[in-house]
Amino acid sequence: MLLLAACDKGPTKSSAPAATVAAKASTGGDTFGAGVTLPDTVAIDKLLADPNAFKGQTVRVEGMITDVCPKRGCWFELAGAQPGQKLKFKVTDGEMVFPMDAKGKWAVAQGQVSVRELSLEQSREYAEYQAKEYHMPYDPASITQPTLLVQLDGTGAQIRDRK
Repeated sequence: MLLLAACDKGPTKSSAPAATVAAKASTGGDTFGAGVTLPDTVAIDKLLADPNAFKGQTVRVEGMITDVCPKRGCWFELAGAQPGQKLKFKVTDGEMVFPMDAKGKWAVAQGQVSVRELSLEQSREYAEYQAKEYHMPYDPASITQPTLLVQLDGTGAQIRDRK
C-alpha cells in the first residue's frame, strides 16, 4: 500500500507573496516555483511500481490533478495510469500555493522522489491522522502491513487546462 504525506505544521515562510508565485507559462498555463526544466517524463505508474529505484532522483512527471491541499495549497495529487494510483507533489507551506480550482487540470511537475518506510504502527497512526485531518473514513483493521510514503518534493510545476 502507498500512502502520501500531509501538510507541514507550523508557520508559513515564503520568499515571495503567494499572489506572485504563479506566472503564465508560454504553454498557456501557470508556472509555479522554478518551473519544469527536465525534458523527459517518468510515468507515475513506473515510479510507483519501484519507488526505491527513483529515491533521491529529480524527475519530471505528468498527470491529471485529482486533489489539492484544502488548507494551505501546499500539495496536489496526480493520477497515475491505473485506477487508484496517485502521486503527491508536495512543497514547503507557502513556498508555492496551488489553487483549489487546479483539480481536473493537467500538471507537469518536477521534484525529488522521497520514499519513507513506515512501520505497521506508524502506518496506522498516519492513516488515522489523514482520516481526521481530511475527514476520510478510517478502519484500523484495513492497515495490515507497513507502508511506504512516496511523494515528489517539488521544485516547480506547470498547470494548464488540458494535456
